[in-house]
Amino acid sequence: MTAELPRLSRSVSPAATAPVRIVHLGLGAFHRSHQAWFTQHAGDAGEWGIASFTGRRPDAAEVLAAQDGLFTVVERSDSGDSFEVVGSIVEAVDGANVARLVELLAAPQTAVVTLTITEAAYGFAADDAALLRSAGQEPTTPLGRLVRGLAARRDADAGPLAVVSCDNLSDNGNVARNAVLNLAKEVDAGLTAWIEANVSFVSTSVDRITPRTTPEDVALVARECGYRDEAPVVAEPFRNWVLSGDFPAGRPRWEDAGAVFVDHIEPYENRKLWLLNGAHSILAYAGQLRGHTTVAEALADPVCSHAVEEFWDEASRHLAGDDLRIPEYRAALLERFGNSRIAHHLAQIAMDASTKLRMRAIPVLSAERESGRSGEGAARMIAVWASYVESNPGLQDPQSVAVAEANQLSGLERTAALMALLDSELARDSAVVELVHKLGREFAPRMQAVAAPGNPR
Repeated sequence: MTAELPRLSRSVSPAATAPVRIVHLGLGAFHRSHQAWFTQHAGDAGEWGIASFTGRRPDAAEVLAAQDGLFTVVERSDSGDSFEVVGSIVEAVDGANVARLVELLAAPQTAVVTLTITEAAYGFAADDAALLRSAGQEPTTPLGRLVRGLAARRDADAGPLAVVSCDNLSDNGNVARNAVLNLAKEVDAGLTAWIEANVSFVSTSVDRITPRTTPEDVALVARECGYRDEAPVVAEPFRNWVLSGDFPAGRPRWEDAGAVFVDHIEPYENRKLWLLNGAHSILAYAGQLRGHTTVAEALADPVCSHAVEEFWDEASRHLAGDDLRIPEYRAALLERFGNSRIAHHLAQIAMDASTKLRMRAIPVLSAERESGRSGEGAARMIAVWASYVESNPGLQDPQSVAVAEANQLSGLERTAALMALLDSELARDSAVVELVHKLGREFAPRMQAVAAPGNPR
């Protein structure tokens, strides 16, 4: 029956095609559920079309291009699903088509470049610097391609624009700025000066859970909507976008869709990093030790939920400002975490712990200790991780070798070695090490009893 249905296109779902004024690098599910959704819901959406470029592979562009850029957002909650066709992407392009990217970035009407290129893409790429210096060769990374396009914009005298990083990095605007300038100065000092004078780099905090689309989701859209969509995205109803920075060539009225523009991004980054991401880390390790597999399952466990609430109480003391609306944010997180129809898997959240806990647990623990309190809630996050890696030594981590070496130790010595991977100063504080060790010993036996043979892991 599905094969007989018409393919989603602008003839099936009529939608005006806005002129391209936004270029996006990193065409994926999150971009479509977030930036594309916000642009669709801006009050002046008819003036702002997006040309979205893929990263390593052309697949997503090929599928979307066959649908005139259209796709369905399935908002999934415990009460059911809703369906909306989003048409803000008017071009879906293979990222290897650098010529089209250059053409668009050199066009005066292009005002904004948004990025979802992953954290690793902001590192310096020596190969791209060489390719940028070579005539007739094109760069292969998103930032290399962006620098090529900015050089074309300078040469065309097309005016200023804004680059907006939407990747999950603290101070991501400055991270993007430094990465672009470091690459540009390897190519052309004049280009570096032009970028500094004409390109703004906007920092953002982004949030919307967007799990991987399944074949069942594709079939659901066909059944409920009466057309074939080979590229739907599933997302939770919640979405959040906080932006800080200048837009010298203009921007969509994203605030009409709920985006928030602020002077200082750090408090909002910390709110997400500590309350949302910190809770995820607690649930990931405590939840799996207690035999759970998803965030919703772990949150329903009183032991896990109490650990989250205690950490939140500590973190909230260091999130000042009524604009942050901490009580409402916490309530919204509990509702989101409890959405059993969004399968957010703990095993995925648990990876790369030494990097994540350094940003999620350590600042709160340090702040609590400096204020004369124990910091037990933050210490427990570290303690359950230490307990988890003891019985799961193969957990993916950028410091996996050091974690394995720490696991060869025992008692307080092992705890101190693991703490040193997060913060060397706190690892030298015997009171902190003893607290983490005590919490690990107290918490782990109860959890392992629940996760004993016969119970699911």
